[in-house]
Amino acid sequence: MDYQYVAYTEDRTLVKGRLSATNEEAAINLLSYGGYQTVSLKEITPFFNREKLAARFTRVKSREIIMFARQLALLLESGTDIVTSLELLQSQVTNKTLQRVIGAVAADIRGGSSLSNALSKHPRAFPELFHRTIAAGEQSGNLEIVLRQIADYMERGANTEKRIKSALTYPIIIVVVAVLVISVLVIFVLPAFTSLYSSLGAELPLITRMLIGISDFLISYGLFILLALVAAVVVGYLYARTPAGKYQLDKLLLRAPVIGRITQLSELSRCCRTMSLLFRVGLPLPDVMTQAIHGTKNKIVRQSLSEVQQELIRGEGLSKPMAKRKLFLPLMVQMAGVGEETGNLDNTLATVAQTYEVEADDRTSSAVGLIQPAITVAIGLAVAFLAVALVSSMYSIYGQTTF
Repeated sequence: MDYQYVAYTEDRTLVKGRLSATNEEAAINLLSYGGYQTVSLKEITPFFNREKLAARFTRVKSREIIMFARQLALLLESGTDIVTSLELLQSQVTNKTLQRVIGAVAADIRGGSSLSNALSKHPRAFPELFHRTIAAGEQSGNLEIVLRQIADYMERGANTEKRIKSALTYPIIIVVVAVLVISVLVIFVLPAFTSLYSSLGAELPLITRMLIGISDFLISYGLFILLALVAAVVVGYLYARTPAGKYQLDKLLLRAPVIGRITQLSELSRCCRTMSLLFRVGLPLPDVMTQAIHGTKNKIVRQSLSEVQQELIRGEGLSKPMAKRKLFLPLMVQMAGVGEETGNLDNTLATVAQTYEVEADDRTSSAVGLIQPAITVAIGLAVAFLAVALVSSMYSIYGQTTF
């Protein structure tokens, strides 16, 4: 990187200039070695910097953060200091964004910052839960253990998300391909048969006339329908990004048949897993609730957790406020009560999280297992309709020309 500097020479003459260095600290060292006392140092940012532009738009994946946490824990356990560990990890990662972030974190720590404070400056790479958990680990002196725990927590979430995506990928591909094939047949292939039928002047069966009517409608208004669908998707997307739209969407996800129960189980599982993790690193219950609230994306769940937190602060405990709300399932309420009585909330909530994760996975697999046959039947009916329409018309024409 290039830097613009202002510095004093050994005879106290003020000079300005430019130099290249890997980072700001290296630039200051170069000036010092040359006998200069740095007054100011500013990075020169060109109008178009391809590397920085790529780094800005390159997302840091959760798998990369998981690997970072595990490797950092391993290096710290081996006795390597935190700055050296970060420098080693920076040289190994391939993601330019993460590489830049790790370098900035290392520089902040060299300047006297803690690891958690340095990480908190990069929320796009490290979520709040990550650096808050690290802060608890720093306070307790168990940073290596906490790094492994947060890595395990994130890995469970990533695995669940991966299973859901894998389960839904095949049905989505089948639906898209089927819609494209049927659209091509109706819009491009069927008109050729229509012109043939018209030239023969034959009377067509009702099912064939229906199919031709659908084809003519799509040819005439298909573009408008497509534009209307695109507009509806865009408007729906923009509305869903507003607070009111997000609230309504989250409510719909929780109330929808089949999907609603899976969403509820997934959100409660994530909540229990977060609370269990933070209890284990020593955070007090109100702070644990705050992080659980921030850790959920569903506004309905977030609102319910906020209400529970307020009643908790008033001294009503955890299980009693949960029992007043239908969102929290009986097992979670009962286990929270047991954990409060035994002082073992971290383990009881971890058990609930594991139970709900398994149930959510089972329900997802069952739902996908029902979706695939339904898609197959729907495609079969559509193909059968096309085949019957075409074949019956051929028989009709053959019968009329023969007799």
